[in-house]
Amino acid sequence: MKFPSLVKKQFCKTPVEVTIYGEGVTEDGAPLTVFECKNLYPSDSLYPSATLHGGSALCNMQSKAKTVYTKEQVQVSAVLLFDGDIAPDSPTLSGGFVILDGVKRNIVQGTKHRNPDGKVNFTELDVI
Repeated sequence: MKFPSLVKKQFCKTPVEVTIYGEGVTEDGAPLTVFECKNLYPSDSLYPSATLHGGSALCNMQSKAKTVYTKEQVQVSAVLLFDGDIAPDSPTLSGGFVILDGVKRNIVQGTKHRNPDGKVNFTELDVI
């Protein structure tokens, strides 16, 4: 049985650069990067990679702002919806960051929404 896609590609029009960290750290103590999707610029140090994908990903973004009594006064958060599984090699989305409209935002929560047959229907990233 084929399940319908709940996030249609035709509605995903917002370009976003995504870096997702996995569980664990590298030998240097840095977060382990399991997925990167960003614009690539010509460089002598650019080597083929299993985690690096060229070009921005397209998503459906829903943003909201609320007043929080901190130094900033206004906290902007957003929900990014991607069709399918953006990081199929990673079973969990435990953190990372996105660059959205030139602003770096941290991933607070990542969810892979699954169909009853176990395949990922869409991916949701909550960012602040």
